[in-house]
Amino acid sequence: MAHIEFLDETMRDGQQSLWGMRMQAGMALPVSPILDRTGFRVIDLTGSSMFECLIKYCHENPWEGLDLLVQSMPRTPIRGGMRSNASVTFGVTPDSLMDAWMRQLNVHGVRSFWIYDVLFNNDKTKRLAKIAKEFGSEVAGAIMFTLSPVHTDAYYAKQADELSASPDIDTLLLYDTAGVLEKERMQTLLPAIVAKSRGKPIEFHSNNLLGQSAKAYLDSIELGVSILHTASRPMANGPSVPSTEVMVRNIELKGHTHALDTKLFAPVAEHFEKVGKAAGFLVNQYAEYDVLSIQHQVPGGMVGTLKAQLVQHGMSDKLEAVLNETAKVRKELGYPGMATPFSQLVGTLAVLNIVTGKRYASIPDEVIQYAAGFYGQTAAPIDPNIMDIIMSSPRAKQVAANPPPQPTIEELRKEYGTDDDDELILRALVPGEGLEKMKKAGPVKTTYPYLSSPELDQVRRLMNIARSPLVEITSADFELTLRKNA
Repeated sequence: MAHIEFLDETMRDGQQSLWGMRMQAGMALPVSPILDRTGFRVIDLTGSSMFECLIKYCHENPWEGLDLLVQSMPRTPIRGGMRSNASVTFGVTPDSLMDAWMRQLNVHGVRSFWIYDVLFNNDKTKRLAKIAKEFGSEVAGAIMFTLSPVHTDAYYAKQADELSASPDIDTLLLYDTAGVLEKERMQTLLPAIVAKSRGKPIEFHSNNLLGQSAKAYLDSIELGVSILHTASRPMANGPSVPSTEVMVRNIELKGHTHALDTKLFAPVAEHFEKVGKAAGFLVNQYAEYDVLSIQHQVPGGMVGTLKAQLVQHGMSDKLEAVLNETAKVRKELGYPGMATPFSQLVGTLAVLNIVTGKRYASIPDEVIQYAAGFYGQTAAPIDPNIMDIIMSSPRAKQVAANPPPQPTIEELRKEYGTDDDDELILRALVPGEGLEKMKKAGPVKTTYPYLSSPELDQVRRLMNIARSPLVEITSADFELTLRKNA
């Protein structure tokens, strides 16, 4: 029997997958101290995408919100995540800005990190891990899993060997964004990784898109995993990770041990369910086993993005065609792992192929940068015919001739007009009026009203779809008239 540690994903992957990264600090602060007392090994909390969404859509200062949440959880290490070569958009971020991003997260009290790179630019991961160690922080080197003919046990064992060789990497994180890992595949994969781990603990994160990740978690324990990523039940499952509630019960039934205080699960779940419903966000999700998901491996959050793109073009009925096209494009581009930025690049290209009616008629600059090697070496060669099409596109010569610049931190401070690296990062993430709107919005709110009822749910739905400036609602208990501003 094994002792299993749990890493909480309620406020990071849970809200990323279900709430689109729009969790404001006040939505979590009432129960974050309870999560802190529950006994998690680490609480995952933040990343650059969350910062960007908070500024753009919630007009909330992410540094201020981060400070409040970190201060509310003094017992548990707080985790931040980052892609090794980017924190801004889907392109490539200068190394100096990535270094500043790592330092500032540490300055604000983050003491655990997971660092990933879908193309395994491990030298960049190690550089950032070294900076984290300046503050005594823990670092997980991520092994981003994807199913393809080229992503073999030997391929992943090589990555595990390179990452674990660094004294600055403390754990290895097997990360399955599409939730496709089953026992048959893990029976050879995990022993290969464990053999190259140098005895460092193995974490496992699997998004429950196929409804099989809880079973995969149990199987992984038999193969050497000792840290599981879970979320409070309302924020779990579907495109998120399995729930803490079910996994604790599962490991107890299997005779394994843990250190969580199960009495504290209910108030956290009750709070996030109420907040999610009040805000109109998804809670209590489930997923069905869909073989097409194994072929395209699009992460759950990305499916929503694809749907939104098709709505813009009046082609909502084409989702299945886009998902099939995504599987085809992924193969042609050399099987990139389906995590940021490549899930977005492959998915967007698939949408363009369907919308235009001609494959590769419109090629985004980021796809040209990928083909030119700016993101790193591809896992498999790009199909030669597709490479020719990409590199003969109208913007290919200009894009390929201008690799991402590598300015110094001093040059960046001068460019963005600030010596404050907190401010520098915000200006780089969201330049222009988005940042000004955030500053005008005032201090971060520490609570979020979750008054909710069936009537209010109906109000919210009606106001979302209403075309008229006046909506009247009558129930047995009350009458309500709402007028839209001009």
